[in-house]
Amino acid sequence: MKKIILAIAHIFLVAGADAQKLVSFVDPFLGTGGHGHVFPGATVPFGMVQLSPDNGDQGWDWCSGYHYSSHTIAGFSHTHLSGTGIGDWCDISVLPLTDTASIHSKKILVPFSHANEKASPGYYEVKLDNGVKASLTATDRIGYHRYQFPGQEGWLRFDMGFAINWDSATMGGLQLLDDCTLIGYRYSTGWAKNQKVYFAARFSRSISSHRILMASGQEGKFSTGNQVKSLLQFNTQGQPLECRVALSSVGTEAALAELQAVTAGFEETVKAAEGRWEKELEKIRINTDNKDFATRFYTALYRTCMAPNLYSDRDGRYHNSNGLIKKQPKGDKYTVFSLWDTFRALNPLFTITQTERLPDLVNSMLSFYQDNGLLPVWDLSSWETNTMTGYHALPVLADAILKGIGGFDVNLAYEAMYKSAHQQQRGTPAYIRYGYLPQDKHGWSVTITLEYAFDDWCIAQVAKKIGKQADYEYFMKRAGSYKNLFDPASGFMRGKDSLGKFIEPFDPLLSEHGFEGQYIEGTAWQHSFFVPHDVEGLAVLYGGKEKLVKKLDELFSSSSELHGENVSADVSGLIGQYAHGNEPSHHIIYLYTKLGHPEKAAEKIRIVVDSMYKSGPDGLSGNDDCGQMSAWLVWTSLGMYPLNPASGEYVFGYPLVNSADIFLPNGKTLTIRVKKAKDRRKTGIQSVRFNGRELPSLSIRHADIMQGGNLEFLISTN
Repeated sequence: MKKIILAIAHIFLVAGADAQKLVSFVDPFLGTGGHGHVFPGATVPFGMVQLSPDNGDQGWDWCSGYHYSSHTIAGFSHTHLSGTGIGDWCDISVLPLTDTASIHSKKILVPFSHANEKASPGYYEVKLDNGVKASLTATDRIGYHRYQFPGQEGWLRFDMGFAINWDSATMGGLQLLDDCTLIGYRYSTGWAKNQKVYFAARFSRSISSHRILMASGQEGKFSTGNQVKSLLQFNTQGQPLECRVALSSVGTEAALAELQAVTAGFEETVKAAEGRWEKELEKIRINTDNKDFATRFYTALYRTCMAPNLYSDRDGRYHNSNGLIKKQPKGDKYTVFSLWDTFRALNPLFTITQTERLPDLVNSMLSFYQDNGLLPVWDLSSWETNTMTGYHALPVLADAILKGIGGFDVNLAYEAMYKSAHQQQRGTPAYIRYGYLPQDKHGWSVTITLEYAFDDWCIAQVAKKIGKQADYEYFMKRAGSYKNLFDPASGFMRGKDSLGKFIEPFDPLLSEHGFEGQYIEGTAWQHSFFVPHDVEGLAVLYGGKEKLVKKLDELFSSSSELHGENVSADVSGLIGQYAHGNEPSHHIIYLYTKLGHPEKAAEKIRIVVDSMYKSGPDGLSGNDDCGQMSAWLVWTSLGMYPLNPASGEYVFGYPLVNSADIFLPNGKTLTIRVKKAKDRRKTGIQSVRFNGRELPSLSIRHADIMQGGNLEFLISTN
């Protein structure tokens, strides 16, 4: 007879007045090394401002402006992307100086040591080797600076020409309004074209001297140029210099209005930012006896609140990619929709943790549709970058509609979904014509076919819900398009030409990053399992569930070798050919549970979490991609995952906490409890009870979770 053992631990994350603040478990430096591409600086949840250091280095691992391997700082800029695979932003750079020896240099690099650097949610601090101590914090639209200079005077250089990687400044403007106020703008092109950022800066001390550098002309009262810089001198008398920098996409007047509306001091702002982060983290309170795991979990939860980012001003106005100033009809306008990444786990998580914000996010996508004619694929500063494959705004909208998230026009959403599914670009016409995308018509044909098929399933469910039966049947037929690329001889999804013939030769280890490849950022191994909407249908192609399970086993046991002349660096975190460092693999482990083998899912989950999520700068196995990598860990730690992210079903895996309380937006609480039983033969879920009733399947519905109550796992451990 097995002995049931309740998990008794040194539980330190308890509720009550004596509870340790959850922000203390967040490490903003986790993932700033390796290929994590995250930044350590100061921001608030989903804020417009991300005030963070830039190293000045160029290269893929500096997509966020910062990488832990560097030991110089070129400035503190106000906008940063979190975990992306392409670099942009880093707008409105400010650098504190103790002399003017190198002021005319295009880029000044000030050395620093990580030993003199620290960060926490909403706060960043570093002492540079020039003796300046920099402290940073933020509100939604304002970056707060505090500089302690080593002497009686100091200088700040505002650089409108500062740029990294793909981004370059096209024009900048600077104007001193009075002895305490500087205004300006930076226009740039890069990943986002026609980007415009305006600012207004106000100082706690009067400017004693002011010089414009590298200007090429005048525009009204503005000194202008694509490398224009302003050098401001202050007599600090040994006291800290404070500066508030407000941002706007509309104009300097709006930035000045933001400065007028928000007048809190530096210390008050630090506390307010920390309080906002604590409120976010308190939505999920876990119990664990592993402090390192708590750091990984709460840092992951922190990263899920980095994007999308606020884009509109206080009055709802924003500047769109066509150069027009628009006004969001209701709520706030957001940008940075990394949808190829986030539709999988982050956006479903938002239906639990960001229910109040979610209508604004959906309405932001709908206003993007009204501005641009299609739903966003990868929206950056309201510009369609058209990065990656699929039309993955559809699963996000479908998930919100099917879960009953209100606050937006469902008919407009369906109109936008339908139009995006019939767009005249990105291989869509050929996909519709042939029932798959031929490789001789468009690159990345296998990935696109599989992802379009899933997106079509999503719109089909919405069509059914709103009574469009003919559309439902039409899109369900398209949702089966994945079957047209299955090769029973090899057991892979393979590219075909427009005559219906498989492309030869075929190498399942081939990963070509360019457009000539059949799979984007991966091999046949990683992409062939992307049929989250029809796992049973996929199993039929393999000849039954057990044969599909065998293929999954081979995925993890295969060689991690990759072939090709242009292999994507995104294919990382390899266990066999399973690549956890990139999104196409993220649902795969949960296929085991869906196919009746939760013990295999448990085994792989423990391996992935132990090897791919660590503490420290190198803690992430791949780009965090605006929170998707982190969202996977949050879901998985709680014992479940949205295998089909628009189905409202969460498939069980293997809970990594002793217990957890999820405080739901409707005021109810879902309490997760984990009981453990020793079993040397296998590890995994033995049973799950919800509110005293054993669940008949190894999954739970979103609607049940939102009722609150008790979810009890009985798991076996070895």
